[in-house]
Amino acid sequence: MSRPDHVIAGVSALSARVAPTDTGEEHPAPTSARTPEIETDLAGQVQDFVAADDHASARELFSQIVARQQRRAARIAWHYLRDAADADEAVQDAFVKAYTHIASFQRNLSFEVWFTRILINGCLDRQKARTRRSRWLMPLADAGRRDQAAIERASHPSDRSPEQLVLAREWRDQVSAAVNKLPGRQRLVFMLCHYNDHSTRDVAEITGLNESTVRVHLFRAVRKLRTAMEGQRHAV
Repeated sequence: MSRPDHVIAGVSALSARVAPTDTGEEHPAPTSARTPEIETDLAGQVQDFVAADDHASARELFSQIVARQQRRAARIAWHYLRDAADADEAVQDAFVKAYTHIASFQRNLSFEVWFTRILINGCLDRQKARTRRSRWLMPLADAGRRDQAAIERASHPSDRSPEQLVLAREWRDQVSAAVNKLPGRQRLVFMLCHYNDHSTRDVAEITGLNESTVRVHLFRAVRKLRTAMEGQRHAV
């Protein structure tokens, strides 16, 4: 299967979960319930240690949560901030905030959902701060970081041919551009469902949106991406 066909197949698979009903309403097929999280149980134990003023044990146990959630959190932060340094800081800040506010965590809820809400709010705050700074500062430093990152990526050896590298980069850029062109809420819902495998119920809890609204946003995002990627395939 060619790379364009592979990406379209992935989007099509997600669209099967959110296909409209025969009545024309934009509702996805029911998603299976997520299994209980180990992190949720660990968070409850961290709460107990903190309540007992045993912070050494609490920090040691919380480090297990960090290890399990680090990679996923980094992906989410990167999708929002598009800067490795900013994303790393946002993730670390989110873990610190989660630990310092662990007493407010409700054990009957998902820790992953609770933590993701903290992380996303932190990323949005950083976006707002970046926008404010951009009004006063020339973006030369940002351009320099992008150029340096491009040089570092180009210097890494690869078993793929130069032609394959070019095609892969071009297609990756096209997919990213198509996602970035989605309206804000559609982009957010799609990223959480597709890249992080959250159910529509999870996304509703994370974003504060009604679950039916999340389903509509997801359906429309998938429909737009399928149209965009079909167009790119025919253009190749």
